[in-house]
This record gives sequence, C-alpha cells and structure tokens, in this order.
Amino acid sequence: MERYENKNRRRRRLRIKRIIMIFGLILLGAGAYGGYILYSAYDAANQSFNQLDRGDKSKLREEAVEVSKDPFSVLIMGVEDYSSGGQNGRTDSLMVATFNPSDQTVKLLSIPRDTLAEIPGKAEKDKINHAYAFGGKEATIESVENLLNIPIDYYVTVGFSGFKDIIDEVGGVKIDVPFDFSEKSDEDKQMIYFTEGEMTLNGEEALAYARMRKQDPRGDFGRGDRQKQVMMAVIDKLLSPSSLSKLDDVAEHVGDNIQTNMRVTHAVAIQRKYPGFSSDKIEKLTLGGTDDYIGGIYYFRPDEAQLSELQTELSQHLEQDT
Repeated sequence: MERYENKNRRRRRLRIKRIIMIFGLILLGAGAYGGYILYSAYDAANQSFNQLDRGDKSKLREEAVEVSKDPFSVLIMGVEDYSSGGQNGRTDSLMVATFNPSDQTVKLLSIPRDTLAEIPGKAEKDKINHAYAFGGKEATIESVENLLNIPIDYYVTVGFSGFKDIIDEVGGVKIDVPFDFSEKSDEDKQMIYFTEGEMTLNGEEALAYARMRKQDPRGDFGRGDRQKQVMMAVIDKLLSPSSLSKLDDVAEHVGDNIQTNMRVTHAVAIQRKYPGFSSDKIEKLTLGGTDDYIGGIYYFRPDEAQLSELQTELSQHLEQDT
C-alpha cells in the first residue's frame, strides 16, 4: 500500500514538472518572439534612417530640437515613383505635422500638390510637388519651409507600394466614405467603386481612395481631407492591440519603403511623451486659396491672408518668435 502511494506521488511530481516545463517553454517562446519583433522593428528603423545633407537641424533653427521637450515638426511625403520605375517621381501628397510636447497637441496640415511655391534652383515659382523631381527630399523640405516660414525638423517619405503593403498587413482600414465615386486601380487599372458610408479598404483600395481628385467637388481640398482620413485610420490600426503580432511584417515593409531622419531613440521619446495617443487628438488644418492658370497650366494659389494666419498658428505651436 505504501509502495503504491509513493508511486502515485512520484507520478504527480512528474506531471507537475512536465506542466512547469511546458509553461516555461511557452514563456521562453513568447519572450523570444517578443525579442524578435523588437529586433525586427529596430532593424527596420535603422534601414529607414537617412540623414539629410544639411545635418541635424533646419536652417531656421539655432539649435537642433529634442523631441522629448521641444516642439518639433515632421514633413510627410507620399512619393509617386511607380510611373518612373522607382526613379525621382513627385510628391503626390504633402502633410506637415507639428508636435507640442508641453500640452501634448498635434496639428496636421495637408498642402495641395499644385500649390504655387518657390522651389530652390528654379527662377520662377512652380507646383510644390515638382520640387521632389528637381532636388529630392532636400528641395521639397526647403520649399515647404519657404511656404510656411517654419522649420521642418524631420521628414518621412513613403513609397506608394509600402503604403499599400502596410495597410494589407494590418488587415485593411475602416473609412467613412463621404460620397459615391469610382477610381482606377494602380495595379491592374480595374475600376474600384466606393459607396457612401463605412467601408473596409485594403491597400490598393485605400490608395485609390486617397488619390482621387477629379470627381471630388472640393478638388484638391477634398483629396487632402481623404488623405488625412486614411492616415488617421492607419495610425489607429497600427496602435491597436490586434496589430502587435504583425509588427515584424509591418517593420519589413517600413524598412523597404520608408525613409526618415528620425532615429529609434526619437520614436521611443515621442511614444513616452504621447501616451495613449490616437488620431482624434490631431487638429486638422487647411490651406485656403484659389484656382489659377498660368500658360494654360493649373495651379493652386494660396490666399496671402490665410497663409499668413496659418504661418502664425504653426509658429506659435512650435513656440517660435513670430
């Protein structure tokens, strides 16, 4: 009898050891996977890092900013390079975000791509989206600084293929479509139909939704609002718990299709300064103006009074002397 009880105790201890071992392997695997995700994100960020020729600070800054304590700005450039085989291209979308860590506020401005602006190296004003073809991100940054009279501290360029891949990796984005319209797909040129109301869009559909302009009664303004709408949806989806397990796949597309002069330490500092951040905390701004034709070519001419007010608002948000 005693021998039977001892045998049962040994069996129970063996089962307990096996359970502990299984849990240990699960925890070890989870830790290894978490480490792999972090490494993938870190490696992708390093691949994306691309310093500007000007160095660490804008010509409109006396000192480089520290994102953990100083207000700063970011220029987001959506680069249309598919029609040129990945060479040069133009900025199909331009957005400027200003961050103020003191009150944890963010302002976001979409600049119409046909905006008449001064471009470095050109004697006459031209469409601001042409700056990228003339001088890449450096010329685009300088053109935006000249237009808004604020320093651009950081930049992010996003290739459209990366834009589509990232959205597909996170399972698409939900968008509230303002009206019915259709737009050709970039890949197979098939027509994509959008209906008023909430739709879940994959990468190709989201790109077509953001790029459409001719059918929008508000023209470039409506297009700019839709671009911001997609951007907000992507931000919210990337910050959602469901996307955490896909971070390594997203990181792969980030490394291949995104360039920025923001370091990993900057991203960590921003995340700490803006805990619980979501798109509804972003204030969206608009650049007003009128349609104009020069030599039969369409341009968007900013309203001088509204542009001046916008310059002042952004300067104050960056806590600059106006």
